[in-house]
Amino acid sequence: MPDAEDGNIHAISDHPLTPAQAWVRLMEGNQRFVASAASHPNQDASRRTSLLTTQHPFALIFGCSDSRLAAEIIFDLGLGDAFVIRTAGHVIDNTVLGSLEYGVEYLDVPLIVVLGHDSCGAVTATRDAVATGEMPGGFVRDLVEKVTPSVLTALRRDQDSTLDDMIEEHVRETAARLVENSPIIANAVTRQRTAVVGLTYHLDEGRAELVYSNGALTVGL
Repeated sequence: MPDAEDGNIHAISDHPLTPAQAWVRLMEGNQRFVASAASHPNQDASRRTSLLTTQHPFALIFGCSDSRLAAEIIFDLGLGDAFVIRTAGHVIDNTVLGSLEYGVEYLDVPLIVVLGHDSCGAVTATRDAVATGEMPGGFVRDLVEKVTPSVLTALRRDQDSTLDDMIEEHVRETAARLVENSPIIANAVTRQRTAVVGLTYHLDEGRAELVYSNGALTVGL
């Protein structure tokens, strides 16, 4: 058993054991950020030293690459707290799934978060492409093609869907696809080792809002 001089003890003891505990910690951090009362935890030299040979993040955050969506800041996190993956429009590919599965299977992370946001450029470009029939060039086209099903789903539900409606739908569909496409993630959710949530971040308030939940959390939509 490690003693007080062992740098690993802090990281191990700081790891929430359940998805519900991880959820509470994540949202407490966002509440501090919204209130301009961030505590900037786990950002000192002792924390850095404790992570030299191990890591025990409590959240896997798969978010959009947008520069306004820095997960560690908006959830008031520090070193070793979150395993973060980002793509434009939080678009899924095999490397994203592999990274998430690594976090679940090898790091035992209890909470997966899909993080979207207001004014998402990828969803905006997709909405415009669907409306005009004109696809962007280069590899941006690949992004738009992968976001298109979410936009079409929102429009089928309501032809007057707003951009925010489409963004929320894309977050929900992305989160659901993680469970559908990955047996490792699905098994962890079934065993209540991991929960998957979808959040939309409001740029003006700094608030993250729950729009999807799958797993053992004491929250409702």
